Amino acid sequence: MKYIYILILLLALTNCNTFAGKTKTTNNKNEPTYTFKNFISREGFKLMDGASEYRFVSMNIPNLNYIEDELSFTSKNSYRYPTEFEIRDAFETVKQMGGKVVRIYTLPVKRYDEPNNPTFVTGPGEFEEEAFVINDLMLKIANETGIRIIFSLLNNWKWMGGVPQYAAFRDKKSDDFWVDKQLIEDFKKTVSHTINRTNTLTGVKYKDDKSILCWETGNELMSPYKWVKEIASYIKSLDNNHLVMDGFYAADNYRYVHKESVEDPNIDILSSHHYEQDPFMQLEDIEANLNVIQGKKPYVLGELGFESTSAHERVYDYIISNNQIAGTLNWSIRSHREEGGFYWHSEPIGHGLYKAYHWPGFASGYNYDEKGLLTLMRNKAYEIDGETPPPLTVPNIPKLLPISKTYEISWQGAVGASGYNIERSKSPTGPWKRIAYNISDAEKQYVALYNDTTAEIGENYYYRIEAINEIGVSEKSNVVGPITVNSKAIIDEMGNFMTLYSYKNLNVKKGNDRKFKEDIERIEGELNSEIIYYTPGIIKDIKIFAFEKSTQIGLNLEISNNGKDFVPLNISPKGENKGEGDYGYWNTKLYEKDASNYKGSFLKINFKEKTQIGRILISYN
Repeated sequence: MKYIYILILLLALTNCNTFAGKTKTTNNKNEPTYTFKNFISREGFKLMDGASEYRFVSMNIPNLNYIEDELSFTSKNSYRYPTEFEIRDAFETVKQMGGKVVRIYTLPVKRYDEPNNPTFVTGPGEFEEEAFVINDLMLKIANETGIRIIFSLLNNWKWMGGVPQYAAFRDKKSDDFWVDKQLIEDFKKTVSHTINRTNTLTGVKYKDDKSILCWETGNELMSPYKWVKEIASYIKSLDNNHLVMDGFYAADNYRYVHKESVEDPNIDILSSHHYEQDPFMQLEDIEANLNVIQGKKPYVLGELGFESTSAHERVYDYIISNNQIAGTLNWSIRSHREEGGFYWHSEPIGHGLYKAYHWPGFASGYNYDEKGLLTLMRNKAYEIDGETPPPLTVPNIPKLLPISKTYEISWQGAVGASGYNIERSKSPTGPWKRIAYNISDAEKQYVALYNDTTAEIGENYYYRIEAINEIGVSEKSNVVGPITVNSKAIIDEMGNFMTLYSYKNLNVKKGNDRKFKEDIERIEGELNSEIIYYTPGIIKDIKIFAFEKSTQIGLNLEISNNGKDFVPLNISPKGENKGEGDYGYWNTKLYEKDASNYKGSFLKINFKEKTQIGRILISYN
C-alpha cells in the first residue's frame, strides 16, 4: 500500500493541467500551485497575454499588502500587515467579480511623525523583512488565484509614507526627491531590492514572476519627465520581462500625460486617474489623453471612482467600445477582516458619501448603490472579453470565531456571502435551532457582529453558522461551545433612538465617518443632553464608545434602581488626545465600568461637552 501511495504522489507531482488560462505546475516544490503561461507584453496599443489581447475591468485594492484601516476602537495604530486570510479573501473577491488584475497602492516608507507604524522601507537601502514576506505571500496567492498585479513602487503622498519620507531620511525637501542624485539613488535601492528579491515562499524572483503585470513608477507622482526617464530605464536594466507603467499624475489636470513618455522606449503603459465631479468632463479628459497617446501605447485608467452607477456604466461602455483603452480599475474594494466583518475606508473627496466597496454589496452601502455598482462591474468585466458572466456559486464555509460571551459573536466571512444564518443548540450534536436569518457582516464596524438576545442566563449553548447568497446556502461552519450564559446585554449601535428609555437634546449623526473610526451611525449630544437606559436585570458592566473634541471629560454617568434616585459613577475614560491627524479625527474615549455593586437597572448619561457616541454596551444579570 505504501508503494501505491508513493506512485500516486509522484504522478501528481509531475502532472501539468490547464487551469483558468494558467498552467498547473507542481514539479518544483518552490513554485506556486498555479503559474501563468506568459508575461504580459504589448503590441502597439494592446496589452497581450501570449497571442491574446488582454483587457480588463477590475479593482484597486489599497489594503492588499498593507492595512491602513485597522480601526477597532482601542487600537492606537491604524496600520498593520494583512493576514493570509485577508489577502486570499481579497484575491478571491476580485476573481468572483470577473477581475483579472488588481493594483496595489505602494511600498510604505517609515514616517518620523508616526514611528510605531509597521512599514517596508525604514531608511535608505534599509528594508523590513517581515513586510517583504507579505509581498511574497501576495505574489504566491496571485499565482494561485490567477489574478495579476500592477505593482506600484512609490507613493507621491505621505499617507503610508512615500516621496516626503525619502526626502526626510536625508533632511531634504519633498521637491528635492525628483532632482537630487542622492535621493534618486536611495529610491533606486528600493527598486533593486524589490525587483531582484527572491520570493521566500516560492523561490521565484520577482522579476521572473508572471503574476506581476507591470511595474508602476508610483502612485500619482508629480514627477518631471527627466525623473521618469531615468527610473524607467533603471527598471528595464534590472528586468526585461515586465512592462513599465508611468505613474505620473497631474493633480487637477487629469488629461495630462507626459508626451515624452509616449515616445520613451522604456515606458510601456500610460495611465490616468479620474475623480471628476462632472461625468461629461471625465469622458473629455479620457479622449484628450487618447489624442496625446495616438494609439502608440496601451492606456489604462488606473483609478476611477466617486460617481453614479449610470455614469460608471457610460464610461465602461466607452472603454469597451474603444480598444485603445486596455482596462480600468475602480477605486476601491476592501476585504473581510481576520477578526470578523470587513475593513472600512471612507473617501474624503468622495462627496462625504463614498466608501471602499464590500462584495457582493450590502444595505450599508445603499447610499452609494454598492450592490448595483458591483453587479454592473461584474457584468462589464466579462463583457470587455465578449463573454457572459457565469452564475455565482454558493459561498464557501465561513469560520465561526471563539466566543466568550453570547452577546459578542463573530465569524470570518465567506467571499460572496450576502448574509449568514446562525444556529444554536444545547448539545454539540444538536438538535439545532435557527436563531437568526441573513445577518449581514457589513452592518457593524470593528465590533462583534451578533448579540444573541434570546439566550437564557444559566444555560450552556453551542453555536454554528452558514453563509447564504442568492444561489444557495453553504455547508455548516465549525461548532463553538459550550458557552455559559452569565449575563446578557443591551447593545445600542446608535442608528436610532428606539433602544433608549428616554432622552433629550440628541441628534443622529452620519457621514464624515473617517473622523469616528469609520462608525457609520452615531448620536451627538452637547451640554445638558441626556440619555437613560433601562435593563431587565441588574447592570453589570458598562462600555461607552465616545468621540470627543475637547480634552475635558465629555460624559457623566449615574445609576439608579428605580429611575428616580441616581448615584454618580466615577469613571476616568481611557483614550488619547492625539489631535486631528491626517483625517481630522475626534479623540476616542472608552467609558468602562463594573457597576454590579450598585444594584441598579437604570443608567443615565449626562453630556458635559459636545460628544458623539458610537456604541453603548450594557451587560446585566
